[in-house]
Order: sequence, then structure tokens, then C-alpha cells
Amino acid sequence: MRVGFLGAGLHAANMAFTMYNMKDTVELYAVAARDLERARQFADKYGFEKAYGNYEDMLRDDKVELVFISTTIAMHYDHIKLCLSHGKHVLCEKGFVLNSGQAEEVFAIAEKKGLLLTEAIWTRYMPSRRMIDEILESGIIGNATSLNANLGYSLAHIERLQDIALGGGTVLDLTIYTLNFACMAFKEKVTDIRAVCTKTDRGVDGQNSVVLLFENGKIAHLFSSFLVQTDRRGVIYGDKGYIEVQNINNCEKITVYNLEREVVLEKIVPKQITGLEYEVLSCEKALREGRIECPEMPHKETLRMMGIMDEIRRQLGIVFPQEEA
Repeated sequence: MRVGFLGAGLHAANMAFTMYNMKDTVELYAVAARDLERARQFADKYGFEKAYGNYEDMLRDDKVELVFISTTIAMHYDHIKLCLSHGKHVLCEKGFVLNSGQAEEVFAIAEKKGLLLTEAIWTRYMPSRRMIDEILESGIIGNATSLNANLGYSLAHIERLQDIALGGGTVLDLTIYTLNFACMAFKEKVTDIRAVCTKTDRGVDGQNSVVLLFENGKIAHLFSSFLVQTDRRGVIYGDKGYIEVQNINNCEKITVYNLEREVVLEKIVPKQITGLEYEVLSCEKALREGRIECPEMPHKETLRMMGIMDEIRRQLGIVFPQEEA
């Protein structure tokens, strides 16, 4: 699978390192950045064959099969459409796009063209996801009806998070992880959403708290922030015990406790390159099988997450400039 990178920033570097260590599956073929010299330096560092100083020049290269998009969130919508218009399959970094309307449009284009388009939300693809599901299905903690999850980093100095024009704030960048954690554990329909936030002086949500109510009375309490560092813990509570997940952003260990708060089961996740390899492997498998979506994160689930985030932002009063026209 020959891959082209659209963007050469930090996320691209992490993915390039990952793919460099997947040479049996992936060929690091081309990278495009807005500055040719930057693209060349990136290509030299990670072993890409081609470097382009223009996105469209790379997309006109017939050898590029799959494009990994890692530009700022506000640019994803335009860049996905650009890739699809050139007949390229796409793996797009989260946050996928700005809102559900944009997501519906790009999925419709991909489906019409028969092209793979999937969201690179790595927690959906990791083995830890199946491990948590298996524990829940085993009944070891009984009937699970509530959970807590948090994700916070001290990142207020990062410009893209502070700039609403770039899709800044916590919702699309960090809340997406707590939201996915909750909705992967509780698969029922979300029936109610309540959200509050602390806004920065630049008008984005620096931190927020979200409560989700699910059918059958299940409830999730979620916290995310780019103002403070948190323990990144997720806990799923049942009437016979509870599951503690260490680091919901890249699970390191899963511990199960009984009603006496005694450890009854511990699971360590498999050794990995970075954790990004699982979404790449899923794309390769999907392309080999002629699929236009990955089963770990089908289009309907991305749309469901985008719809919930739309409502969260509505309640927080967060509107991106691109939505005001």
C-alpha cells in the first residue's frame, strides 16, 4: 500500500515513524507540504521517495494509493474533498471535520466514487478496545450502567488549540476521545446531553464537562481540558464490580475490581510501535477487500460522534467561523 502524506507536522511525524516500522505492509511513497524544503526534509528523515511543495501535485501522482491527512482540523473538509476529487483513498486524522454536515457530504462523495474514507481515531482500532468489550460481555462486573472518563493535557501554549478559526478548543481535539470511550462501552442510543465549559479569553473551550444519558438509564460523566494535566483514567461501573482503564487515549492496562475493591483481573495491552499501526492495518485490509469504510470506525459511527459534538458545541456556544456564512 503506497501512502502519501498531506501535511508534515507533528501528527505526520508520529505516523511516519509508525509506518517506517511497517515496511512489510506500507510503502512511504510521498509527502506534500506547503513548503517544498520542509517536505524534502521530512521525506529524507523518514525515507519517502517523493516530496512535493504543493498538495495537488502529489495528488496527481498516480502511484499514491492512500492519503493520510494530518493538517489542522479546520482544513480537513477541504483536503478530504481535494483527495477524493483526485480518486485517492483517505485516512483522515481526528477531529475528522468541523461538524456533521461536512462529514455527511464527504462520506457521500466517497461512497459515490467507491473510495475508502475513514477517521483516524486510534482508540477505535486498538486491541484494547476488544479487550474491554470482552470483559464487559463476560459479565464479571455485572450490569454496567455508569462510567467516568477524563483526558487533559497542559497545552494552552499550542496555537491551533487557542484559535477558533483552526477548529480550536477541546471538543474536536480531546472530548472526542472521552466521547468515543463512553460510546464504545455503552452502545445504546444517547437520549440526552448536558455540557458546560470554561472558555479562554480567545473564545474557545479550554475545558469542559459533558454528561451523556443513554437508553436503559446508563450515564457517562466526561471531562476534557487543554488547561490542566489529568490522569487520563476511565472507569466503567457495574453492580458486581468495576473496570479501570489506565489512559483512555492509549490504553496501558485494564484492571477489574470486585465489590470489595479487590483486583480480580488484570490485562496488559500488547506491545506496539506507537498504537497508530492498527488504523493503518485496518485501511490496508479494507482496501484489499474492496471496502470503502473500516469496520472499527464505520461512517455511521463517525456521524454519530459528530452529531453529539455538534450538540455539545451548541450548548457551549462554540461556533466556528466557517459555520457562520
